[in-house]
Amino acid sequence: MEEPSGPALYPCPGILQHPDGTVLKQLQPPPRGPREQEFYNKVYAADCCDSVLLELRKYLPKYFGNWSPPTAPNDLYLKLEDVTRKFNKPCIMDVKIGQKSYDPYASAEKIQQQISKYPLMEDIGFLVLGMRVYHIHSDSYETQNQHYGRSLTKETIKDGMSRFFHNGYCLRKDAVAASIQKIEKILQWFESQEQLNFYASSLLFVYEGSCHLAATRLSDSTLAEKRVVSKGLLQDGDLLEYNNNIHVINSTENGKIEASVGKSLPKIYAFHKKVYSKRHHSQISLKAENLKQENEWKNSTRISQEHLNGNVIPQLEKVFCHMPTETKENADVEVRMIDFAHVFPSNTKDKGYIYGLKNLITVLQNILDN
Repeated sequence: MEEPSGPALYPCPGILQHPDGTVLKQLQPPPRGPREQEFYNKVYAADCCDSVLLELRKYLPKYFGNWSPPTAPNDLYLKLEDVTRKFNKPCIMDVKIGQKSYDPYASAEKIQQQISKYPLMEDIGFLVLGMRVYHIHSDSYETQNQHYGRSLTKETIKDGMSRFFHNGYCLRKDAVAASIQKIEKILQWFESQEQLNFYASSLLFVYEGSCHLAATRLSDSTLAEKRVVSKGLLQDGDLLEYNNNIHVINSTENGKIEASVGKSLPKIYAFHKKVYSKRHHSQISLKAENLKQENEWKNSTRISQEHLNGNVIPQLEKVFCHMPTETKENADVEVRMIDFAHVFPSNTKDKGYIYGLKNLITVLQNILDN
């Protein structure tokens, strides 16, 4: 059997990549390791019929049991889904959730050590443990460890977290919005269950860092016909495009792109309303005109390849980053719960975790709004 490779892209210690595409998390010493193993076994039991646990599966990495290397059969690993595998340039962030990073059975010494290590957790309910962000312009990653997260204060947490969603060109608001939606679903699960409490557990954020999809699709005339409404070349060689409600003018003289948001669609609708008002109202005539206009519309939306050369695609990537979240396709984002060495049965809602999720949503919403 082929041995697992070195650390995967997870910002977590002890994670290895298995040749079959899963990741291997080495079991921690007792009682933490066996407790996490028991948690996964319970949630993913083949005969599980608990609706709360079945729902919880949606928010965890898939679990494939245990694994031991042939050369060290006593070393035990948890075999888990690699949440980052489908991404080309995964941007990853680990955020510890809850007001306490210690469990109810922690010693007084452990409690004091955790409070001094993560003083902000009780106040805001979460802590950035690390991040890895892909920067398009340099084709490289920026990495921050837990010391970065621990340095953030209530006043700087918003800017500190926004760094994760900034790709060197712009703020990826689409990824922020998609992350909020996924956290809200996890919050709904927590508010509906009273049988488990989580301590020192994290959320793993992953989103696609490269804008290759936007660039590739823009160079595809088929998609251009579908999404871009253009009048072709204007006077002085300017290219006018209407992309949803992004109005882009590319000047061939200086190579710069200017974007004005929210102005194009009303103009398009007003223009076509005016055109239609002048049409003949007979059914046959209207159908003929509709067909003719549809053909003209399709022809006018073609973007010639010459306008996608040079530095135009990188500039369009910048514009795509600033597209309003309600008009963009859903960003490729994953938010999964990880680290379950401190999960305990309960008969009350997990108020600390809920508190942290709500504050995290507030911070991300502030990033989005500003």
